[in-house]
Amino acid sequence: MLTYIIRRVLYSIPVLVATSFLIFTFVSISGDPLGRLRANPNITEQQFHSIEHSKNLDRPIVVRYGYWVKDAVTNQFGTTLFGQRKIWPDLKRVMGHTLQFVLTAIILSVLIGVSIGVYSALRQYSVFDYTTTTISFIGFATPVFWLALMLQVVVVNIFLKWHVRVFYTSGLSSPFPGHGIHWFVDRVQHLALPVIALCILGVAGYSRYMRASMLEVLNSDYVRTARAKGLIERRVIMKHAFRNALIPLITLVALDFGAIFAGAIVTETIFTLDGMGFYFINALQASDPYPVMAWLMVVATMVIVFNLIADILYGVFDPRIRYD
Repeated sequence: MLTYIIRRVLYSIPVLVATSFLIFTFVSISGDPLGRLRANPNITEQQFHSIEHSKNLDRPIVVRYGYWVKDAVTNQFGTTLFGQRKIWPDLKRVMGHTLQFVLTAIILSVLIGVSIGVYSALRQYSVFDYTTTTISFIGFATPVFWLALMLQVVVVNIFLKWHVRVFYTSGLSSPFPGHGIHWFVDRVQHLALPVIALCILGVAGYSRYMRASMLEVLNSDYVRTARAKGLIERRVIMKHAFRNALIPLITLVALDFGAIFAGAIVTETIFTLDGMGFYFINALQASDPYPVMAWLMVVATMVIVFNLIADILYGVFDPRIRYD
């Protein structure tokens, strides 16, 4: 198992290096980062060339990539193009905020979706199965921005009608959230709606995939053999069927992590959350390529890490894989 893990880690390193080069190249050639300075009549030609040289923008892309990698490794992704503000402290702050509700949404989506999918497969063509199938199709067809807006409308209407404040529709916390349990409750009230918006879409997908995977496993030969040997039904379901049915879902969750992170851009914009999505939008509007590169690199690293975790879990759930 250790050899299998080391091999997967080594496979991930060249992927990460190639990804970093593609990110830097495509962002660099997507536009002129100094376009705003060129149009500013108060900037002299000497000042312009000084800024251009300080950021190595007068060098070839390959050389600039080397300087960028050096800054990323040794200088916390360097500084912004305008204002000379350190990139990593801001990125680290917003990444923590985003992970708070993204990881919560993923965990809840998997737990609820897997439970619904397994029960639907065991009760195929029942009222529960038809009901969850219909709701899942509705969830698939619901855009995340519309769902987020509707959740805000519902909460606002409840507050205006009954003056009951359960959830907040914007921000990460109140001006004075307090400490300890008071801070925790306040943060939950602010992040509940974003989590619900992402969780509903995740449950719709995971429940359908889990149902299909579970049905395929339940009709397999080794499950029929386990029943023929006289094993109790719970042992057949949990040890022989459920464990193998989880394998396709592992890939889906790992790949969905990147998609949920991308969906967080819309969610954070609607709920005005100081997270990575909000940070990315602000960096784009400022036409500053370096925060955009850092954001893309962090997201790409997380996607690669979660795919690595998925490969390792493959080896845990299916011993045939780690012995290949």
